Amino acid sequence: MNHTTVVEFILLGLTSDRHLEILLFVVLLIVFLLILLGNLTVITITLVDRQLQTPMYFFLRNFSLLEVCFTSTFMPRTLYSLLMSRKAISLHGCLMQLLLFFFLGSSIYFHLALMSLDRYVAICHPLHYATIMNSRRCVQLVLCCWVVGFFILIPPTVMVVLLPFCGPNLINHFYCDMAPLLQLSCADTHRIELLMFFVAIIIVLGTLSVSVVSYGRIIATIVRIPSSSSRKKAFSTCSAHLIVVVIFYSGSIIRYVRPSQRGGRDFDKYISFLYSVVTQLFNPYIYALRNKQVREALRGSYCKNQGVNTLDIDHH
Repeated sequence: MNHTTVVEFILLGLTSDRHLEILLFVVLLIVFLLILLGNLTVITITLVDRQLQTPMYFFLRNFSLLEVCFTSTFMPRTLYSLLMSRKAISLHGCLMQLLLFFFLGSSIYFHLALMSLDRYVAICHPLHYATIMNSRRCVQLVLCCWVVGFFILIPPTVMVVLLPFCGPNLINHFYCDMAPLLQLSCADTHRIELLMFFVAIIIVLGTLSVSVVSYGRIIATIVRIPSSSSRKKAFSTCSAHLIVVVIFYSGSIIRYVRPSQRGGRDFDKYISFLYSVVTQLFNPYIYALRNKQVREALRGSYCKNQGVNTLDIDHH
C-alpha cells in the first residue's frame, strides 16, 4: 500500500474550547513564570550566599537548573499552541522535543534519588557526612545523573526516530509524548514498547526504591530524636518532600510503567500534566524556599540591596 510520509503533527492540546484555551494560556503563563522565578531564585541565592555552599544546596541548585530546562522543553510550545488556531509542530521538532523531554525527565528521577540519599547520609550518618559528600563526589554524582539520564534513553529514542509515520497526524496531547506518537506509526512498535517498559522500570521504580529506603531510614532516625521540637521540625520537612515524591512517582508509574506504551487517551495527558507541570510548580518552594536558611539568605540579600539603594539616594 502507498503511504504519505508525515512531515508535521497537530497537537490537540488540553482542550478544544477556544475560550477555555485563553483562560488556560493565562493560567499556564503564570505557572510557567512562577516555575522559572522559583528555580532561578534557588539557583541565584545558592550561588551567591556563602552559608549555602553545602552539598545539599549544591544538589538543589542543579535540580533547579534541571527543572528550568525540563519545563522549557514543552511549556513555551504549549503556550504558543494555546494562542494559535493552527497547532502544528514539525516531525523533527516533535522528535527533538521528545528526546529532550525524556532525557531531562529521566535525569529528574535520578536527582530526586540523589537528594534523598544526601538527606539520608546527613541525618543518619552526620559525623561522616562531610567525608562522604565531599565536593569532588558531589560533582561526580550530579554528572552521573545527567549522563545516565541521557544514555539510558538512546536505544528507544533512536528506534522511535527511525519509525515511519504515514498518517493520521493528530496527537492527542499538549506535547510530543511517546505513547501518542507510537499510536501514529504505521510500523510494528511492539519492541519499542517493551524496551520502554523495561527502561521505565529501571528509571522510575529503581530511583523510587532508593528514595523509599532513604526516607524510611530517615524517619526511623527521626523517631529516636529525644527533642520533640527537633523531631517535629524534621518530620515537617520530610513529609513535604514525601508529598512531592508521591505525586511525581504515582503519576509516572500510571503513565509509563505499563507493558503497552500506546496511548492517546485524555486520561494520559491529564496525568502527564500532573507530574510535568503541577509538581514542577511546587518543587522549588517545598525543597528550598520554605527552608529557614534560604529564607534568611533571601532576607539578608534583600536588606543589603535596600541599604545600597538607600545610600545611593542619600548620596544624590
